[in-house]
Formats: sequence, structure tokens, C-alpha cells
Amino acid sequence: MDNSSQWLRESSNMSKPVLVVIGHGMVGHYFLEQLAERGLHKQYQIVVFGEEQYPAYDRVHLTEYFTGRSAESLSLVKDGFFAETGIELRSHCQVTGIDPLARIVTDSQGHRQAYSQLVLATGSYAFVPPITGHQRPGCLVYRTLDDLDAIAQQAADARCGVVIGGGLLGLEAANALLQAGLETHVVEFSPRLMAVQLDDDGAKMLQQKITALGVRVHTSMQTLSITDGTHARHRLSFADGSELETDLVLFSAGIRPRDELATLAGLQKGPRGGIIINDYCQTSDPSVSAIGECALWQGTIFGLVAPGYQMARCLADRLAMIDTPFSGADMSTKLKLLGVDVASLGDAHGSTAGSQSYQWTDGPAQIYKKIVVSADGASLLGAVLVGDSSDYSQLLQRMLNGIALPDHPESLILPATTGESCGGPGVALLPETAQICSCHNVTKGDISAAVIGGCGDLSSLKACTKAGTGCGGCVPLLKQVMEHELTALGVEVKKDICSHFAFSRQELYHLVRVNNLRSFDQLRRQFGRGQGCEICKPLVASILASCWNDYLLSADHLALQDTNDRFFGNIQKDGTYSVVPRIPAGEITPQGLITLGQVAQRYNLYTKITGGQRVDLFGARLEQLPDIWRELLDAGFETGHAYGKSLRTVKSCVGSTWCRYGVQDSTRLAIRLEERYKGLRSPHKIKMAVSGCTRECAEAQGKDIGVIATDKGWNLYVCGNGGMKPRHADLLASDLETGELIRIIDRVLMFYIRTADRLQRTSNWLDNLDGGISYLREVILQDSLGLGETLDSEMQRVVSAYQCEWKTTLNNPQYMQLFRPFINSHQPDEGVVMVPDRGQIRPALAEEKERPVSRSLPVNEWVTVGQLSDIPVNTGIAARLGDQQIALFRLGDDQPVVYALDNQEPGSGANVLARGLVGDEDGTALVISPLYKKRLRLTDGVSPDDSSVSVRCWPVRLENGAICVNCQPMVVSEPPAIETQS
Repeated sequence: MDNSSQWLRESSNMSKPVLVVIGHGMVGHYFLEQLAERGLHKQYQIVVFGEEQYPAYDRVHLTEYFTGRSAESLSLVKDGFFAETGIELRSHCQVTGIDPLARIVTDSQGHRQAYSQLVLATGSYAFVPPITGHQRPGCLVYRTLDDLDAIAQQAADARCGVVIGGGLLGLEAANALLQAGLETHVVEFSPRLMAVQLDDDGAKMLQQKITALGVRVHTSMQTLSITDGTHARHRLSFADGSELETDLVLFSAGIRPRDELATLAGLQKGPRGGIIINDYCQTSDPSVSAIGECALWQGTIFGLVAPGYQMARCLADRLAMIDTPFSGADMSTKLKLLGVDVASLGDAHGSTAGSQSYQWTDGPAQIYKKIVVSADGASLLGAVLVGDSSDYSQLLQRMLNGIALPDHPESLILPATTGESCGGPGVALLPETAQICSCHNVTKGDISAAVIGGCGDLSSLKACTKAGTGCGGCVPLLKQVMEHELTALGVEVKKDICSHFAFSRQELYHLVRVNNLRSFDQLRRQFGRGQGCEICKPLVASILASCWNDYLLSADHLALQDTNDRFFGNIQKDGTYSVVPRIPAGEITPQGLITLGQVAQRYNLYTKITGGQRVDLFGARLEQLPDIWRELLDAGFETGHAYGKSLRTVKSCVGSTWCRYGVQDSTRLAIRLEERYKGLRSPHKIKMAVSGCTRECAEAQGKDIGVIATDKGWNLYVCGNGGMKPRHADLLASDLETGELIRIIDRVLMFYIRTADRLQRTSNWLDNLDGGISYLREVILQDSLGLGETLDSEMQRVVSAYQCEWKTTLNNPQYMQLFRPFINSHQPDEGVVMVPDRGQIRPALAEEKERPVSRSLPVNEWVTVGQLSDIPVNTGIAARLGDQQIALFRLGDDQPVVYALDNQEPGSGANVLARGLVGDEDGTALVISPLYKKRLRLTDGVSPDDSSVSVRCWPVRLENGAICVNCQPMVVSEPPAIETQS
């Protein structure tokens, strides 16, 4: 008996019935999760076959793979899922046959697996039209991660790419080519893009918008053949006699169900393919079920993930003996294609007899909206939204739940400044059965139950219900429902930033502006309490800088600064700092490069080119920073603000000055923007870029402010983000002349500074802004709030008040004292150790450092380590106590108190605790460590959050202004008294 037969015999004799799932895509894995939720993994032996090398991953966000997102981050499989459930996954294993009589599946290696129940979740494949030459090398499809790897490889030495197919997937594929830097064309057989979802006017607006992005669209074009090109790899020949040469061809002409296994098994299929299923997802063989894009229900193949998830839930219920028939699915969609908002719901084409439609077009902003209503005007039947999909959730809920229309239905799509806007139906009017999240079938009632059960924030609500964790389109509505339910429970939905201020960041900003407050103490005395903390101090520091742009180390502001802003450098994990001089647009002279090299060599600094076209010098000790910056300033450099929540860089290509494709001088504009905004403090860091043409070499559409040249001027994109959660920027305005462009950027940035939450990137700010990009256009371009001149003057005040913080510091001996390593010693920090690596240096690992020789201190001896005047009020500074490093913290001015703790931050090994922020909680003095933000009580060195985290505390007393520390650390059982002698 061969191994496969033995395997078959043993698996057939198992006590549990065997459930085999063929296909481990999004729907297949969701089905496994549903089985686990119902405990069915304990009733069945479950075996899953996945054809791809990767476990299930998120195909909805597949394009993000081209922007740097990894395959691992796209994975839908939680760590430990298969180990915890006992489900067996056989990846990279294709099933080649099904024997329905013997109930056996066979894989490509000849192994056979018996089953009791079989589930086909094989999905679909990309349809390739039978065009002559479609099998040529370099003619690819856009469907899987392996496909994307092949596209990236082919695009590496390509100049031009063509997508055949202008539907949803075709435009996603076009985005991938655009991201790869190719001249991009879309060829569509029908007269319009997205013919299934959009009407003529909506498709026309979409085409205008993506054409403005640099994608060339060819509609009503039939491709006849693909042959060798003269100037490129391929030549496409069309039915009208025209031709187009390209280096890469992507087919995205629709999908077809993967039903070949059903053919082998003799299962019933539709005339155009698809495995026929009933309302319980059963095929013509009762032991075989099908879900997802391979399944045909009442003549329909559902090409979206949400209906597949719904099938998976119905099938899991049937296996659990729960009667939940599949009754179809809403095919409404909300997408962002090439950065353009597109949404379609219900009867978008107005095909219902007697239906009426309302349309609104904003030509300058390139927005198109249409709603289709019933003949009596009482109910919403469908809608199309292009350029602004902020109304999607409310319109969808109104349609799905039959909520009556207002007397003037057009008000649903007209902006508030144009008509009497009635807005959405309001979450209070939604029934408990209203489906908020279609991906995971979460209703308003489910959310209400979760909130009552204790979910009081979005993160816990998502974890509990899974709402908002699929495509993410429901998150704004989810937040509204959550806050409505909290309010109904009598829970105040507070925006307080911390226990010291009962205000939101926006409210604090306006208090500072309106009351002309210039310091934290002024704000605290009038509107706060306590001494502040690690949340409110840096926040208020940022607001004060945004409003008045005063010097950060002045007496009023020093104690508010986190370590990076206090020492004008980015702290690294070993306590050293990085030095990043400003290099506007990446333009630097040869002498400037030589100076940077000489400085790096002189101070033995690790050198690296940053992603923002600057040079980063790592490993500078605290006391070296002034000397390093003096040399850099003498060479013409200035601070690069790499340490602050401020403008970091304006990245640029070389533009029309050098590049043969450039249409505008992008480098000159990038320098002008960086010089203008270099002193701007904001809720979070800001990154900008300017590209000289639509090839987008500066990656402007992934920046907070992105500018792309056109032959008519500049296109302005806003609120992009290439960080942890990448977001494509939105097109705000097109074909701007330079002066108008800068005026609009001024207003966007100041409006962001006025209204954003604490540490909120522009991308999240826009996503949470009521009305989204449409509202932002009204405020900025149409001045709907009448704020234009105010925003202009506020920005000009900031620009006029700019100063290079390092220049100011080096010109004042008093400020230079802040950069001493210790108040009583010039000996460098022995904890900073570098080792050679790849021709440079890096911080030594713990095992690479010599163990320090510790000498005992005299018992109960008091040692003077410095003067009270050495420590600025409400800050810390390091001192030496024998061979011990201690951190001294001074609180108060009129009646000063000094505390002493070990200088080493718990768990990090870095001697940096003295550089932490000082604050309080309910009157208890705290220091917040600078690296990992651990809170420690100054009275005993113990963390109030985790008693296992602590440092030693040393007795301190003041004698005629001298700071005396006892050489014996305290064993603290209660907060010690501070001795003061005169």
C-alpha cells in the first residue's frame, strides 16, 4: 500500500467527520473563522487546500503592495489561528480532481483526501480576451501577489504600460502601473469607464479626474492583436486602425469563476459558468457546497467580497444546524480608484420604471453626484458619487432601510451652502436591524449591545464586533453609532486631552488664540489644574509655537519640551542624537557635501541618506551637539526640524531643468515651499513633495502636501500618508499658478493646525473631517466659513517669526549650559559605546559592552552635586554621584523641591531619565522617560502603572542653594520628606 493510500485509509477511519475546504482566499479564510466561532472546528477534522504560496491575504488593498506594504502585513490570518483551532492548512497545494461518489479529492502530487463535506471556495480568475498575441512575454494579469511580483519585475525596465479593461479591477491595475512610475494607458471596449457601476456623466467625470492624474484613457477601443513594437516591446493594434506601443500589457477585462473542479465532479453549472448553489450554498451534490466568486446564485455571480462573506456565514450556520438562508446581497460599492472617490449603490442607472433622478455637478472641483428616487419621490433607489463619496454611508442606510426622503430629495447631495441640506437620516432613525458593516454583517443592534457591554472606543468596538475591520468604509458611520449609543446611556462623549485640561485640542488652540496666551502657566492658571503631564505639555508647546513661534528654550517654554525639542535632535535608543541639517528639495552644493562628510568623520558619526533627500548623522552625544551645529551653521546649513512635529522635508525630482519629461521647475518650487514652511509647528509632522511631471518621481501623492506639475500649472494633492497606514492623497485643486498654489497650501495647513486632534496626521484628520474633501474644498477654495483672510494672516505671522533654533541657542551662553552631560562633570556618558560595522559605527549590544566596575559609596554621606540654579524650573538634569549617574529634578520656583533618581531609563539601558518630562497625576510628581514614555513617581522611583518597573531613589536636601545627595539610596515604603536647611 503506498503512502497516499495509507493516508486515505487512516483519515477515513477518524472518529470526526472530515470537512475539506478548497481555496484559502478571503472568503475561504473567513469561512474558517466562522467555523471556529461556532465551535465547529471541534466537531470536524478540517483540511484546507490553498493553491497560492501565501495564506489568505487582503486582495481589497492589493495595490498597497506597490507602495511598500509587505505580504505579511496583508495577511488575514491571525497569529496562532491554525494551531489554536487544529485546522490543517496545506498551502501551495492545488487540488486537481474530485470523486464525488467516493468523496475523495486528489492534489497535484497524487495525494488523496477523503471528505464528509466539501466546500469549494476557489474564487475566480482574471479573464484574458482571446486577442492575437495575448500570451506574449510581458502580457500579464492583475490578480494575486505573484502577479504583482511579476508586474514589478517587468516594470523595472519599462517606460510605458497599458491596461486592457476599464472596470474596477482595471483602474486598480492602472494605479499599480502609475505607482511603478510608468506612462499609463487604459484601453476600454465600452464607451465609458466602470460601465456596470457608473452612468454616463459619472464615468465622464471619473475619466476627467484620472486623466488629470496622468492616466491616458481610450474608450470604445477594441484590441485586435499584440505584436512586436518598433520603439517598445509590444504594439497594440485596434479595430479603428490606430496603434499604441507599450512595454507592458495588463489584462483586467473582468473575472470568470474558478469552476473547473465542478466540471470534473459533474456538478451543475450555469450556461456562462459558475457553480449553481441553492439558498443554503449547496450544489447539485448535497455533500458539496460553494461560496464566493465561484458560486452562481439565481443566475448571479457576486464579484465583491461582502456577498462572499455572507455566503460563508450562511454555510457555517447550516453546518451548525442553524437555518439562515442566503437571500442575495447588496452590490453597492465605495472605492478610491487612483485616489479618486467613487461610489455606486442600488439602481445607479435609473432603470426602475417611473424612477426620477437628481444630479449635481461641481465642475471646478470635479465632483459629480446623482440620486435615483422612486416615481412618488418617497424612497431612494440608487446613487452615483464621483470625486466625493462622503454621503455614501448615509445614502446607503436610507436606501437599505427604506427611510423616507425629505421633501426636497436633491438636498441630500447639494452642499450646505448651495441648498437646504437635510443631510443623512441620522443614526437615531436607523432601525436596530440596519447593517452598518456589510463585510462582517454587523448591525446597529450589535453595536448597541457591544457599547452596553463596555466598548467605549473605536478600537475596542472593532475588536469586539469586527465592524470596520474589512474594507473600512463603514468606520465613519460606526463612530457615529457608537457615540450615539454612549450618549443614550448617559455617558458623556468627552474630548478632554487629559486630566489637567477639560478641553479638546481644538478648544485649547482657540483659548490660546482668543485670549492671547503666551505660556503654559497662563493657560493652566486660567483653564487647567495641576502641573501638567506628557500629553498636555508637548501639546500646548506645539499650539504656542503654531500661534506665536517663540523660541522653545525660553523660560516659559523649556519645561514643556519633550527631549527631541529640548535638545533640537532626534534621540536614539542609546541616548545619542541624530543631526539632520535642512537640505531644501535635496539640492546641495559639493562643498556642502564635503562639510557634512568632514563633520561626520570628525565626530565619528554614522551617516545615512534619508527617504526625504537629506543626510542624517547618527551617534552625536548630547554635549557634542553645539559644536557640530556650529560647524554646520558656519557652512550655511540650518536646523532641519527633523526632531519636531513640524515640516520635515519637501522632496523633489529635478523637474524641467534637467529631466526630458519635466514640464515645470519642481526643484525651484520645492525650495520655495520649504523655505516658507520650515518653521511651522503642527499637530503632527508634515511631509511634502513636488513632482515635475505626472511620472511622479517625488511620490507627491503619498505626502501631506503633494504638488504635481502639469503643462498648465500645478495640481495640488492633500492629506496623503506613506507611513504605517498608507493613504493616497486627494486632489484638491488643478492647474494652479504658483501664487495661488501657495495661498491654498497656507490655508490648508492653518486650517489643519486649527482643527486637528492631538498627534493627528493630516490623513486621519481628513478622514474624520465631516464632509471630507468636499467640505475642505468649500472651506479653502470657496471660503465658506469666511476664514480665508484670517488663515492667511496667521500663516504670515508664523513665517515672519521664523528663527533657526540652533543659531539662537549658540548665540546665548545661558542656553548652552543645557547641553552639559552632567552639572558636576565633563566626563562623557560611559553608557554610550560604539562598535564598527559595515565601514561605519553602530551602538554596541549589551553583550558587546564592558561591564562597568562599580565602587561602593560612603554610607550615609551627603555630597554636594550642584547648585539649585543649575536646573531650570520643572525640568531635570544629570549629575554624577561617585561612579553613579543620577537624575535631578527641580519642581517649583518660589518653594523649590528637588528629587533624585537613577539616571538610567528602566528597561532601556540608556542613561537618559534626566531628559524626561516632569508632570503630575492627582498631585503626585512624576517623570516620563524620554525613550519609551514610562511614568515614574519622583518620590520613590516606582511606576504608578506597573509596580515591577522602578529605579532607585536618592535622598536630597538643599543647603543655601546647594543640592546635596545622600550616597545611600532610599528603601521607600511611603513618599519621603525633603529636607531643607537654610
